[in-house]
Amino acid sequence: MTQTTKRQRGRPPRAEEETRRGLLLSAMNVLLESGYEGATMEAIAKRAGVAKKTAYRYAANREELIGLAVRQWTDEYAPSMQTDPKDAGDVVQALRAILESICTHVLSETAVAFFRLLTTEFPGKRELLERYEHNGIERGRVMLSGWLEKQSRKGLLHAPEPALLANAILAVAVAEPLRQIAIGVRCPQPEGSVASHLDDCMKVFSLLVVEPSRPALQSGLPGA
Repeated sequence: MTQTTKRQRGRPPRAEEETRRGLLLSAMNVLLESGYEGATMEAIAKRAGVAKKTAYRYAANREELIGLAVRQWTDEYAPSMQTDPKDAGDVVQALRAILESICTHVLSETAVAFFRLLTTEFPGKRELLERYEHNGIERGRVMLSGWLEKQSRKGLLHAPEPALLANAILAVAVAEPLRQIAIGVRCPQPEGSVASHLDDCMKVFSLLVVEPSRPALQSGLPGA
C-alpha cells in the first residue's frame, strides 16, 4: 500500500487538528462553566460534538486534556521565540514582541478564568496545578530562557544566567498584570491593554540585558 493510499483512507491531518483543537477548547470551556466535577470526558466530548471514544484518542483523562489545552496557549506564542535579531539594537524590540505575544494568550479572559479557578479549592486542584505549571509556566520559562541564551551566545545581550533572567522578566512583565486582572483592577485582553505596562518594562529590561561594554540599548519606545 502506498503512502498516498494510506492518507486517503485515514482521517485528513487538517480534520484531526480541528478535532483536537475543538476538544481542547471544549475541555476548558466545560471546566470553567461546569466546574471540575462537571468536566467529565463525556461532557467534554459532547460539547465538542464528537464521540467519547474520540476524546480518549487524544487524552487518557480530563486532567490530561485540560493540560493539553494549557499547552495550546504556549504553542500559540512559541513562534515568537523564533525571532532572530541581527544586531544588539533589535534585541529589546524583539523581546518586547515576544512578551506581547505571551500576554495576548496568557492574559486572555479564558486563561485568567482558569487561573482564578486554580486559586479555589476543588477535588482535582493539585493535578491541574501541576499541568498548569508544566505545560504553561515552566514551558514558557524554558522557551524564553533558550531564546535569551541564544542571543547571549551571539553577543547581542548580557544573560550569564538566562534561566534566572527569564524568571525575572516573566514575573514582572506577565505575572504582575495577571495578578491585576485576576483581582479585577485590569481588564483581560483583548479588551484590556498591557502596552503601557510593557513599555515601562522594556525601559528596565533594556538596562538588564545590555552588554557591560556597550552603551544602554535603545528600546525604540516613546520616552526611552
